[in-house]
Amino acid sequence: MLIAGPTASGKSAAAASLAVHAMDRGRAAAVINADSMQVYGGLRVLTARPDVEAEADVPHRLYGHVPPSERYSVGRWLGDIAPVLAEARAQGALAIVVGGTGLYFRALTEGLTAVPEIAQEIRRRWLEALEQSGPEELHALLSERDPATASRLKPGDSTRIVRALEVLDATGRSLLDWQEQETSAPLLPAGSARRLVLSPERPVLYGRIDRRFEGMVAAGALDEVRDLLKLELSPELPAMKAIGVREFAAVLAGEMEPADAIARAQQETRRYAKRQGTWFRNQMSDWERIDA
Repeated sequence: MLIAGPTASGKSAAAASLAVHAMDRGRAAAVINADSMQVYGGLRVLTARPDVEAEADVPHRLYGHVPPSERYSVGRWLGDIAPVLAEARAQGALAIVVGGTGLYFRALTEGLTAVPEIAQEIRRRWLEALEQSGPEELHALLSERDPATASRLKPGDSTRIVRALEVLDATGRSLLDWQEQETSAPLLPAGSARRLVLSPERPVLYGRIDRRFEGMVAAGALDEVRDLLKLELSPELPAMKAIGVREFAAVLAGEMEPADAIARAQQETRRYAKRQGTWFRNQMSDWERIDA
């Protein structure tokens, strides 16, 4: 079973409830993460990962297993989820894949272009170049070396710009060339699993988002950010871009009041949820939609 939806739509609770129901009826079950931020360790509160009690009640897989110092990818996720799904099949278990990252679901059900793994030294070199020069300058460089790919990226899209340069540097070929290749066979063909998209009404969703952030400080968000900052990681790493990191870092630095940080993070999360909802409507039109 696949459960997608925007942040705060109730995906995690629905997945856990379905798993518990299966287990109560004597069937093994597991909840498997398909959220690109919940893979990172140290960000349980900020990324709204299932809490310790939920993880104790039901097996949860691929949550918090990646150090925040790393840059995770959809390719790595496919490699990680393959043995988890195989194990569930062998046990006859109900596997519930749940998350808000649409590209993960697309790769799972449609396959993925096989771009070679990028060496860590190449990743590190371009990350350092991004820190020193900024995304606009790297976009200009990409325009010179690979104009076709650059034309599809915004000058401020640092993640995709760096990815394109990494692939070009590592393989000598444009990222577009790789993307136009035949994709790998999907691990879970679309028709082989029930596919759900949770789609609450916008006022309901926004209310949940606001309430969730109001409770984050009490739940330890400031401590999470404090520990994350101690690692002195590049601000361009995905984990450092989690909503709330920048806002609560400003609180810790005495540059912002907690209430203002919460309000700003709430607003950013609402915008993110709106983008997610649009993506799911456009890209998952054949999935079963549920008003949650």
